[in-house]
Amino acid sequence: MTIQIMEKLFLLNPRFIVIFSLGFSIFFSYGLQAQQSTIPYSRQDSLRGSITPERAWWDLVYYHLDIEVDPNKKSIHGKNTVHYKVLKQEETLQIDLQEPMEIHGFYQEGTELRYRQEGNAYFVQLASPQEVGTVRKLEVRYGGKPRISPNPPWSGGLTWEKDQKGKPFIANSNQGDGASLWWPCKDHMYDEPDSMLISVTVPDPLMNVSNGRLRSREKQANDKTTFHWFVSNPISNYGVNISIADYAHFSEEYLGEKGPLSMDYYVLKENLEKARVQFKDAPRLMRAFEHWFGPYPFYEDGFKLIEVPYLGMEHQSAVTYGNGYQQGYKGKDFSETGWGLTFDYIIIHEAGHEWFANNITYRDIADMWIHESFTTYSESLFLDYHYGVLAGNAYLQGARQVIRNDIPIIGDYEVNQRGSGDMYFKGANILHTLRQWIDQDEKWRAILRKMNHQFYHQTVSTEDIEGFLAQETGLSLRPFFDQYLRTAKVPLFQYYWKGERLHYRWQEVVKDFSMPIKVHQGEQTYWLSPTGTWQSTDRLQAGIMFETDPNFYSYTQQIQPPSE
Repeated sequence: MTIQIMEKLFLLNPRFIVIFSLGFSIFFSYGLQAQQSTIPYSRQDSLRGSITPERAWWDLVYYHLDIEVDPNKKSIHGKNTVHYKVLKQEETLQIDLQEPMEIHGFYQEGTELRYRQEGNAYFVQLASPQEVGTVRKLEVRYGGKPRISPNPPWSGGLTWEKDQKGKPFIANSNQGDGASLWWPCKDHMYDEPDSMLISVTVPDPLMNVSNGRLRSREKQANDKTTFHWFVSNPISNYGVNISIADYAHFSEEYLGEKGPLSMDYYVLKENLEKARVQFKDAPRLMRAFEHWFGPYPFYEDGFKLIEVPYLGMEHQSAVTYGNGYQQGYKGKDFSETGWGLTFDYIIIHEAGHEWFANNITYRDIADMWIHESFTTYSESLFLDYHYGVLAGNAYLQGARQVIRNDIPIIGDYEVNQRGSGDMYFKGANILHTLRQWIDQDEKWRAILRKMNHQFYHQTVSTEDIEGFLAQETGLSLRPFFDQYLRTAKVPLFQYYWKGERLHYRWQEVVKDFSMPIKVHQGEQTYWLSPTGTWQSTDRLQAGIMFETDPNFYSYTQQIQPPSE
């Protein structure tokens, strides 16, 4: 979901589309919001993107999604049993399901319930008293032919393909558009079930692979099998997945920070040998990311890579893969430095989301930068761990070529609206800049690890992350984040020489922006502390060239001295 050449980019939005080419002669879609406040949001946007009164009074505890997938009819039928805790005594509950899927009925305690439909939202009238503190169950029966994604994973829906032998090859991808494209749920990111059972019936010899661990296979009549996958950790609705094919399976055990971690791989049989080679990146990423971010957040559910008929997604504990068994992003390097070809982009990026997206999850999609900035930054940290800090630095600096600086990174709240696609590589460079400001790599590493511990399995806001980073760094970061997240402007380091003194300031910045910056002159390095007003120093030698440190994401401009 980005203008950048990223794994998901922006989902196609018919209201705001710009198509452009970036270097590799590949075209990307981007949801342009040049004036976010003037977007004509609808009632459906609010029902989808806000915590409505019909959502707020109950807390998700558990889902049991029990469905049958018919590859020939491209249909799904079944039920979702929703277990919830009553927080406040109310009688109307919102469940979401998008057309052309259809609700077949809502049931509680054996009673079929009345409901009212408003677009994709269903308001269920509960018949029995909802006592505060009790855990209740609601059975939702449904079915139909879910939307086929016209451009997965950037446009949500199901993908129905075939392998080389003509057998079905099926998967979902639906971030942004919503999990309610194919199953009924509380389709808002703020609330996650504590655990989930995913039961999927498919025709033999197909296999369904979903999140968590395979609890059992249940042989059915008519040459069908039900696969029961149990997720023992909280899971976001968009992270729930079905991946269906005649899979080959292999596995290994990774000895990580919390002990043995099972790593399972499901691939098309014709790609088994390729996968055995390409998926060696998986233990490499675990070593790097556990070093930087702390333990993998889902040891109880294991880790899986699953081949799918689209590029890939960060489905929790079941990362999907479709990068063609090649290095980089479809064989391309965003940075054009060569470092992007030292790893398989989809494996590294999508698995990085296990820490930032699946462990630490945005509460509102307007704060999607929390997922994508940190995860894109993880690519640099992967290089840093395996090849050294200069490799990670070069990768981020090179990738700046795809940053547009068009609109703010943060989107509009409560309407299911993202901000700029710059949340990927600009976001990564923002975090890299903060690392330079801190100037203590072990402290920075400790902060990233503590973040994953403090917000373990939680949904968060930008304010939560800003406050945490300010507290842990001891820095006044509000102007820093106002500048980089809430405007599209890049700080401009402006300077001129007058006699023996260097005069300098920040331009194009918000009020009170005062980030220090390193400058290099010959073999010497100096820290300067520019603000929005002119300052001067005689520490540097006049007449000798200097440069601002390229690891700070800023621009530099020399101007003529003002006339007397």
